[in-house]
Amino acid sequence: MGGTIGIVGVGNMGGGMAGRLRDRGWQVQVCDLVASRVVACVKHGARAAATPAEAAAGAEALIVGVVDAAEMHEVLFGAMGAAAALAPGAAVLLCPTVAPRDVERIAAALADRGLAAIDAPMSGGPARARDGSMSLMVACADAVFEARRDLLETLSSKVFRVGTRPGDGARTKLVNNLLAGINLAGAAEALALAERLGLDAGRTLDVIEQSSGQSWIGSDRMRRALAGDYAPRAHVTLLQKDTRLALEAALAAGFRPSLGPAAHEAFNRAVAAGDAELDDAALLRLFRKQ
Repeated sequence: MGGTIGIVGVGNMGGGMAGRLRDRGWQVQVCDLVASRVVACVKHGARAAATPAEAAAGAEALIVGVVDAAEMHEVLFGAMGAAAALAPGAAVLLCPTVAPRDVERIAAALADRGLAAIDAPMSGGPARARDGSMSLMVACADAVFEARRDLLETLSSKVFRVGTRPGDGARTKLVNNLLAGINLAGAAEALALAERLGLDAGRTLDVIEQSSGQSWIGSDRMRRALAGDYAPRAHVTLLQKDTRLALEAALAAGFRPSLGPAAHEAFNRAVAAGDAELDDAALLRLFRKQ
């Protein structure tokens, strides 16, 4: 049986991780601004925490699963922040998709407090977070990785050790998500074209899935879109944000992408069309109008 883990942010991915840890015998303390998310976790054996500090109290590690860098900073260092409640040597898993420079700053601030940062963005969606098959892109010191290997391997059967430098997990995630955005936009455009050519989109997707045009995100999202299912598992705004961050990182490195800006613009257009809170499968709706 594992020890006690705090989780702040138990939405789609954080909630899945909480359930996974409980299944494997860990004690879990959860905090979220959305009360229903906490209630759902409590039903599966987690303990409710009113503040990030309470979620961190007595925990050997804290998982931060909020949306962006500003929220992550507030969770850790705000008035009711978790960092002050963690014991020296405790680990903090930084799971949101944020700019590498933000990970570097937060990791340095944690180190000043005697805490170990694990740069650990995740990928795969809520179902994979729940069953432990999501990907974790981990960057941290060797000693920290070994000390928390049990936790990391409980969370994920696909732990990718991408380096020891804080920020390299974030860099890897941005590269992955830029490609995810490109692939999703391409799949939506291709199926919209199939329909315009008079083809059955479902049958066309059957062909694509067994041929050279296949991508995991294209299959996953387009199956839902063709069924008219736009209930949000991953809001349009998430890949809008992530592709923007990836392009900013690219420009900072002196690299000028060609396809990435087109994908990012597709997400911008979907948001402008009123689809911000829908699942990103809604890109099909956008391309159908072209």
